[in-house]
Amino acid sequence: MRISVDAMGGDFGPKVIIPSCDMALSSHDDLEIIVVGEEKETTPFFLKSPHHKSGRLTFHPAVDRVEMDDKPSVALRNKRNSSMRVALDLLKAGDCCACVSAGNTGALMAIARFVLHMLPGIDRPAICSAMPSMSNPTYVLDLGANIDSNAEKLIQFAVMGSVLAQSLGKRESPSIALLNVGAEEIKGNEVVKKAAALMELTTLNYAGYAEGNDIFNGKFDVIVCDGFVGNIALKSSEGVARMLSTLAKEAFNRNFFTKLGALFAMPSLKYLKDRADPGKYNGASLLGLQKTVVKSHGSADAKSFVRAIEVALEESRAQVPLKISELLKCTLAANELNND
Repeated sequence: MRISVDAMGGDFGPKVIIPSCDMALSSHDDLEIIVVGEEKETTPFFLKSPHHKSGRLTFHPAVDRVEMDDKPSVALRNKRNSSMRVALDLLKAGDCCACVSAGNTGALMAIARFVLHMLPGIDRPAICSAMPSMSNPTYVLDLGANIDSNAEKLIQFAVMGSVLAQSLGKRESPSIALLNVGAEEIKGNEVVKKAAALMELTTLNYAGYAEGNDIFNGKFDVIVCDGFVGNIALKSSEGVARMLSTLAKEAFNRNFFTKLGALFAMPSLKYLKDRADPGKYNGASLLGLQKTVVKSHGSADAKSFVRAIEVALEESRAQVPLKISELLKCTLAANELNND
């Protein structure tokens, strides 16, 4: 299983990404990685890798990079020799089975769609990621790729999310819900209501409407929404997590007694941190493309970036794009039969 990695993406570039590759290679014997980056910045870290001598970690040069503030259209037109574009070109050529980047999300989406093309029946890619809940992680999409989505696109998202939950989350028949302002049938805008009616006609395990709190209570396996709503939900949850972490530190550092209390609470606090650690859920899937592409958080540390590599590896093993294509055909066929 060979994966291409954009070494120049994200906030830290090769100094974090190449050590992450080493960690992933040490954990997965069947994995090989091609790191793509600017030679001057990447080579010093590449040569320190214990895996490059064995050939499991190889270097492919690029002469440019996509900056985090580049407009997607500019990156697509003018950055054909960037590390992001070269890594995706390697995927298209069949030199690897997946690509991982921590770079500019909009640029990655635009370039991946241009280079790799969409699966038949899918209009646009969707960003999907697992989010922590009180039981099993909840897969939520779209998280920002499509600001406006009609009912038909929401059905496509449901198909893609269902396959990902089956493949990565090991859910046999994932329950799927539409994110709404209430659980009652009369609530929601016309797009959501139409999507619910269409969902009833599919063979998917549709379970009704979900409210915002259902993302974190584990009630549903997959929650579907448009990218505008999904991105707000994602960023809001990240903000709440940071706020609670800051308030907890302030509370325990107030005086000697609160610091002493923190010492006794340390095992519980560590358990809480491990359960809700964002790094454990790093690696958002760009679903709907003909190949596997995974987006890491730009500020991911080495351990978190390893998780993004593992998501790409798991998707490749499970042949997620192929399964999406097959399930979509079955879903569309069922809809046509029901309409007749």
